[in-house]
Amino acid sequence: MGSYIPSTPQEREEMLRALGLQDFRDLYRDVPQEMYLDGGPDIPAGMSECEVNRAVSAMAAKNRVFSTVLRGAGAYDHYIPSIVKFIPNKEEFLTAYTPYQAEMSQGVLQSIFEYQTMICELTGMDVSNASVYDGATAAAEAAAMCRDRKRRVTLVSAAAHPDTINTIRTYCYGTGDEMRIVPMKDGRTDPDALREMLGDDVASFYVQQPNFYGQFEAAETLGEIVHDHGAMYIMGCHPISLAIVKTPRDCGADVAVGEGQPLGMPLSFGGPYLGYMATTAKHMRKLPGRIVGETTDSKGERAYVLSLQAREQHIRREKAGSNICSNQALCALTASVYMAAMGPDGMAEAARQSMAKAHYLAEGLTAIEGVTLRYTGPFFHEFVTDMPRADEVLDALEKADILGGLPVENGGILWCATEKADRAALDRAIAICREVLEK
Repeated sequence: MGSYIPSTPQEREEMLRALGLQDFRDLYRDVPQEMYLDGGPDIPAGMSECEVNRAVSAMAAKNRVFSTVLRGAGAYDHYIPSIVKFIPNKEEFLTAYTPYQAEMSQGVLQSIFEYQTMICELTGMDVSNASVYDGATAAAEAAAMCRDRKRRVTLVSAAAHPDTINTIRTYCYGTGDEMRIVPMKDGRTDPDALREMLGDDVASFYVQQPNFYGQFEAAETLGEIVHDHGAMYIMGCHPISLAIVKTPRDCGADVAVGEGQPLGMPLSFGGPYLGYMATTAKHMRKLPGRIVGETTDSKGERAYVLSLQAREQHIRREKAGSNICSNQALCALTASVYMAAMGPDGMAEAARQSMAKAHYLAEGLTAIEGVTLRYTGPFFHEFVTDMPRADEVLDALEKADILGGLPVENGGILWCATEKADRAALDRAIAICREVLEK
């Protein structure tokens, strides 16, 4: 394997002499001597391609891939058309990096522009950025962009994903701001509690739709309450659900965010994913990251440009409103290909099937004696059940190659169904639960 350093030994010697240095050790002369690793790291000898392939395949064989997945909680097992995996793996996309000389990278810019356009169509918003790391980061970035000098408090629904709550809390800790939790009632945000907690120091309120427990929030009502108190309204939405429910814009949201993993990204043991962010034209300049736009070049032909980027993220970091300096371009391209391949009708069908199968699963489980729905409000494709001997049920499902729901507080189980779960698999899961509980 050749050297990754493109310069020759002679060129390196010339550079050292130009700097007045004898060798590369002089570059680290400010480092204490005791910190030097003179003997070099104890790294085993390199392996051949065949040996690496064998070793990695052995590690991959330890992964447990379930034939049926009935768990969501932020990462969802949706069907991914084959073209979605093929296009992003093309070398010109797979090896591309952040376009610092942006206009030289027309293909990458166009892919980002198409992604932004589709996110705006999905959310009803005016402008989208080039994406951030994941849904939790997007929520925290949205909360940060809503704060100003007088309003430094962020309210977050207790029914939001715990990881998202913790990420927002971490961001607030880093900037010296405050996050407060709005209690929930019957599995949804308590509007009366929200009304009482809104004050002149509150910058924004974040709610998840549908929420962590699968329940549909009264999003429009919550938005009205927030705006009546002069705060900004942030909605974190499951992107597949947006194919059949009201958009964040329709619900009065100022900022729409969410986890983009359902848009063509496999579960992959937790990543890489992407977080989408979109807002209204009024708040466009507060949106972190990059925004790609369309224009015409000197010949009058269509061209793509980096329209907006907060430069203080690079040169005045201590005053930056965000530390997001990169984008998830490959994941964003994957989402774009997924949305283009599925189309509005395909995404709506995936949403309808997910919702219908979740309700079928819920009806089957609650027909078993001792199993009840914890929350009775309308839900999308996730729901919580209370059932005895939950651990035994989940173990039995696992032995049958079914990943059951996620255990939640007080012995509950958070179930999920997507369009991939066929009726036979759901019936089998219900039958196993019944067999365990009727023993």
